[in-house]
Amino acid sequence: MMHLAETLNFSGRKVVAAWASIPFPARRGYSLPDTLRSYQHDAPWQLLSPCRKQKVSCCFAQSVVLRGVCKESPSSRPGEPPASPLHACESAEEVLQRYLHTLFPGAFSTAHVLEQPCDTLPPFPQFFSPLLTRQGFLLDKPPTYSPAAVESVPVLAALQSSPVLRTLLRGLHEDLQKLNPGRRASFFAAGVEQEEFREALEELRTLAQCYEAGFEADESEDEADSD
Repeated sequence: MMHLAETLNFSGRKVVAAWASIPFPARRGYSLPDTLRSYQHDAPWQLLSPCRKQKVSCCFAQSVVLRGVCKESPSSRPGEPPASPLHACESAEEVLQRYLHTLFPGAFSTAHVLEQPCDTLPPFPQFFSPLLTRQGFLLDKPPTYSPAAVESVPVLAALQSSPVLRTLLRGLHEDLQKLNPGRRASFFAAGVEQEEFREALEELRTLAQCYEAGFEADESEDEADSD
């Protein structure tokens, strides 16, 4: 994980944010291009890192893995043009790669697609919706019978070097600034000097600034929310 984070970071950045979709919202019988076309403006995942999600659809670099959704159903008849650029791709990995480039233009993106889904057999908790099939795919409506336990689910996960980390790092810096080390003698019992603490604070402030790109449009919204 540490080496992957280093690969995704440059220009002084050191931290990545984690995103995931468990399960990946793929409908039974739908192809991967059909599924991703319905998320053209917002990727189908949720932020796992303790950051306040911003309305910023950009990142600097990312590594994305999709498991359990590889094979596609026929998307067009012979002789008919593809329904979209995603449908023109030859493989599921190419579909995901093109989708990422469309959603995050200019970002360095790597995409990997694995056929094996994530197993959810006992003792995995069965907290899934009754709209999921045994293989973790979405149904259009609840079944009329008692649904069987979900045995596996498709999963989409990502690590991003993203501007959303600015909020986390800036908040951490502000919280640490409020500490008064002089009143906490045990704070430096491990041998940390006050000067080293100040240097670490400055490095944290500088690190937060490395993630400023893409936040200019949201700065006013942040200040309004804080008021």
